[in-house]
Amino acid sequence: MLKMFGRLKSSAGYILLIFALLFLQAYCDLSLPSYTSNIVDVGIQQKGIEDGVPDKIRASSLSMLEFFMEEDSREKVEAAYTQIGDVYEKNKISSQEREELNAIFGIPMMLALQAEENGITADVLEQIPMEQQQALQAQLEEAKSQMEQMPESIVTQSAVTYVQQEYEAMGEDVDGIQMRYVLLSGLKMLGMALLIMICAVSVTFLSSRLAAKLGHDLRNQVYRKVISFSSSEMDRFSTASLITRSTNDIQQVQMMFAMLFRIVLYAPILGIGGVLKVLETEASMTWILALAVGMILVLVLVLLIIAMPKFKVLQTLIDRLNLVSREILTGIPVIRAFSREKHEEERFETANRRLMKTNLFVNRVMTVMMPVMMLIMNGITVLIVYSGSHAVDQGQIQVGSMMAFIQYTMQIIMAFLMITMLSVMLPRAEVSAKRINEVLETDPQINTPKHPAIAKSGETGTVEFRDVTFSYPGAEENVLSHVSFRAEKGETVAFIGSTGSGKSTLVNLIPRLFDATSGQILVDGVDVREMDLHKLRDKIGFVPQKGVLFSGTIASNICYGVDNASKEDMERAARIAQAQDFIQQKEDQYDDPIAQGGSNVSGGQKQRLSIARAIAKNPEIFIFDDSFSALDFKTDLALRQALKKETAGATTLIVAQRISTILHADKIIVLDEGRVAGMGTHQELLKNCQVYQQIAKSQLSEEELDV
Repeated sequence: MLKMFGRLKSSAGYILLIFALLFLQAYCDLSLPSYTSNIVDVGIQQKGIEDGVPDKIRASSLSMLEFFMEEDSREKVEAAYTQIGDVYEKNKISSQEREELNAIFGIPMMLALQAEENGITADVLEQIPMEQQQALQAQLEEAKSQMEQMPESIVTQSAVTYVQQEYEAMGEDVDGIQMRYVLLSGLKMLGMALLIMICAVSVTFLSSRLAAKLGHDLRNQVYRKVISFSSSEMDRFSTASLITRSTNDIQQVQMMFAMLFRIVLYAPILGIGGVLKVLETEASMTWILALAVGMILVLVLVLLIIAMPKFKVLQTLIDRLNLVSREILTGIPVIRAFSREKHEEERFETANRRLMKTNLFVNRVMTVMMPVMMLIMNGITVLIVYSGSHAVDQGQIQVGSMMAFIQYTMQIIMAFLMITMLSVMLPRAEVSAKRINEVLETDPQINTPKHPAIAKSGETGTVEFRDVTFSYPGAEENVLSHVSFRAEKGETVAFIGSTGSGKSTLVNLIPRLFDATSGQILVDGVDVREMDLHKLRDKIGFVPQKGVLFSGTIASNICYGVDNASKEDMERAARIAQAQDFIQQKEDQYDDPIAQGGSNVSGGQKQRLSIARAIAKNPEIFIFDDSFSALDFKTDLALRQALKKETAGATTLIVAQRISTILHADKIIVLDEGRVAGMGTHQELLKNCQVYQQIAKSQLSEEELDV
């Protein structure tokens, strides 16, 4: 999976932008519980007064508070306030200075409240004799030491009560202060919620764009790699598996990356931020959080151990189902002809049932996750309320702080929950990524050399085999053994032999669909393994044994191998291939549609269009791999005559089963079990090649043999 990240280098800017948006979203998400806590604690309980630092205070009240302060504390307080008449107004101070003042004011305000309850005011204190003041100071010191043992929240609450009374005494609108605080906090929360929405939408858009681009690039890379594969690589992976890797596997990786940036990257940011906020809120209950995280990790680990092996099996079963489906769909005529519908239904049902059972097992295991997660979340909430209520009762924390702790804990658990939900997709995407990389990291056996050789002058159009031997990978026997011949420019060389004698294999070696096991194959005097692969194949007009047409039109199929082919060239190729008659009978003629695989034309028409496609390319070398088998004798004769006349300057190699197709070839090579059994003209082979004689006797009449 890590290798997939390397394919996102070109999108590094988008990834950095996503990170920035995620951090901004997490900051807003983690700030909301604090605002909720402040609305409850400050806005409701403290009537909008944040702490024990008054913005205004009467001179008499400040004088009484200073009576309960140390000398250095008095100096700090006096430096923070400016007297305007009978009122002291707070100067502009930093947050750190405000915290210091809050700590300074706390206990003196509690003592002042107690003194006022006992009828002691600032005026009374000034009239107390010095001896009594000293005795009072001793009592105050004892009271201070007791108050210092109290929780900070209780001290702050008492200080806030004092400030409220002071504001009321000065005629301030305390209810207005409370409403302003609640409204301002609410507006800030709405603003952050809006910002969270913008960030979430932006991240979703960018993530989807990145994932779609990755999927697009992977499909292109897999396609280009598969196009470069030789038959041995195709056999190794199988067509069905390559289709699955190009579609289902890439889709799994794409979905994973779309979720990755939205969840996997965001969850750790939210989780770590939540832990830090929890420690700031109330460290005494963090054991509850540790318990929750531990339970979630155990659950995820158990689920992955059970489900992970099944995800690997799942993709293999999808391959198998695709293989069976492809075989059945392509073989429908044969299945019907042999009345094997029931057998194929059972074969498909077996593959389908195995896939279904594996899917059900995985889904059932993962379905357990959500209810257990909800149980953990609700259980943890109850535990926090139970533990927090005792702390509130003892004055250790406030109700709002407990609410914030619950919200932060839920955010942390949700972060783990998001990762856990993604764990359903991660193993499958990991398997898919490995399967994709397996294709991309496979080096084709047939490649263009780093320094391609240049064709020799005067050798244009020549094909030569020098002691060529070939065997398929893993096979024990050779398909071709020590084959040697030379085809000059303009010659027609034919290959004939019994089924399995190696005719098609021989011509497939020329365009390097395979590479010879030993020996040399030369085109234009150069070993094909030393030539540029594109230039080599550009010299060849290849008509395979099985005609292959592509969805489009007749014109697009004929001009498939030529860029910007003229109408005259297209019509000429169709005329030589004897395809013009049936094309003109079509409603749209050359613009008539061709279905996928050429299923809407007959076998003979498909073969003639394949031949026309090779002729339109105007190559130096023609290779016809038993390409006349679907033609009747009349069409076959007319086509060969036109071909000989119109392509006289090209080298023509013909694989044939019928002797009538190759009677007039310049050279006929007879293959028998992969070896050259005879070479010469038709007349020469009738005289000196026993294998050819047997083939001729089975196909020609006595009169034809005597000619």
